[in-house]
Amino acid sequence: MADQPEQAPRRGPRDSRAAARARAENQSSYVDQQVRIAMARGDFDNLPGAGKPIPDLGKTHDKDWWLKKLIERERITGVLPEALQLRKDDAELDAELDRQSAERVVRDLLEDFNRRVVAARRQLTGGPPVVTKLREVEAEVSAWRERRTRR
Repeated sequence: MADQPEQAPRRGPRDSRAAARARAENQSSYVDQQVRIAMARGDFDNLPGAGKPIPDLGKTHDKDWWLKKLIERERITGVLPEALQLRKDDAELDAELDRQSAERVVRDLLEDFNRRVVAARRQLTGGPPVVTKLREVEAEVSAWRERRTRR
């Protein structure tokens, strides 16, 4: 039997639970110690929102509140389904056109918008239906010119 390596003693279920409990307690105290050290260094001083009340989440609970706050805080765009993104872009298109100073840019923006509407209508990916109407380029350019001369 001298040729065989020694085997570690087998642990029963109680022994493994006790070991897991001890590891959890050690980890917990380690984490607490790290937090105390960070507090002593001042790592938690002057955090955004410090000293301010927690914002009211409203009367009804929204399970996606954190995602909406992230999108708002990081100004994330382009994550809507195409049909909804087109509706949003359609609502903001006149303001975008009014910020332009060259007619060629206005035409390019309108043609790109129309291209996206047609492409979204052709896709069968599901989601909300595409109800956004195409923009008549000449009429929109004429309206842009009018708004521009009024300013």
